[in-house]
Amino acid sequence: MSAADGRLLDVASLAVQLPVGGELRTVLHDVSFHIGPGEALGLVGESGSGKSMTARAIARLLPAGAVTTGTISYAGGDVTALKGAALRSYRAEVAMVFQDPRAHINPVRRIGDFMTEALRTNHGVSKADAVARAIGLLAEVGIADGQRRLEQHPHELSGGLLQRVMIASALLTEPRLLLADEPTTALDVTTQADVMAILDDLRRERGMALLFITHDLELASAVCDRTAVMYAGQLVEQRTSSQLHDDPLHPYTAGLVGARPRIDGDVTRLAAIPGRPRSAYEAPAGCAFADRCEHVEDACGEARPPLEPIEDGFVRCRRATELRGMLRAGGRHG
Repeated sequence: MSAADGRLLDVASLAVQLPVGGELRTVLHDVSFHIGPGEALGLVGESGSGKSMTARAIARLLPAGAVTTGTISYAGGDVTALKGAALRSYRAEVAMVFQDPRAHINPVRRIGDFMTEALRTNHGVSKADAVARAIGLLAEVGIADGQRRLEQHPHELSGGLLQRVMIASALLTEPRLLLADEPTTALDVTTQADVMAILDDLRRERGMALLFITHDLELASAVCDRTAVMYAGQLVEQRTSSQLHDDPLHPYTAGLVGARPRIDGDVTRLAAIPGRPRSAYEAPAGCAFADRCEHVEDACGEARPPLEPIEDGFVRCRRATELRGMLRAGGRHG
């Protein structure tokens, strides 16, 4: 499959197992979505739902011993089969911004070394050209005096500046797809807004596709064309961001929408989803959300529901059509 048919990245029935204590545990199950050139897809869900693992599978950054099934197709090529130079070329076109820059930037090396290494080592760019491109991108992400910043070490920069450095570094190879794994979580609210504005502007200017991973359903709705919701290592709903936000079709999505703090009404206590999130390997045999769902029926525990097409997207709930009116009311209840 190629980008010409509107799908730059196509993930189909992706499943991942990781070795834990001598046995394989499923962390992703039946994950399917696609992203077109210049499109932004949000991936939301509670911690442990499989969001970051999905991005790492796409970036080919899974730990040793991981077992992957299903397909990850990029511009028509099989990502899981890439090796050597082909894999390095792929990683130049598919870049990743991690959640905590201090955990992913070598603290004893200068910012300039971190930013220019890939250009000089993998792309044969001269040091002078690599430095010039780095300074230019630092300016694009709002960092002035780029030459001085390149001489500094990570501990000399604030969290917001360091996250901007990571974004600029990811963009240096001019990727066609950016995987942004909760890039604003460790930042204060004002800096979060600045970083997201930078990402959104650069995506639109460059025609770059974006997979944006976040806990913040409101932020995903504001930034992304479509939003996919994950629970227990699988997608449970995927639709245009506005419709998913205003008219959730899965009880879990409705629970996330209903748990948002609001400023347009009197709220004494935020709604909460009962129970705790499940990992894929500990999910029940039927619907993974059954033990937390207020709309559960006996039949929900009999078989895992498939991700079925519905209007502008997909939903994994056997009662989605039946519950639609109630979920809309419940999700907007204050």
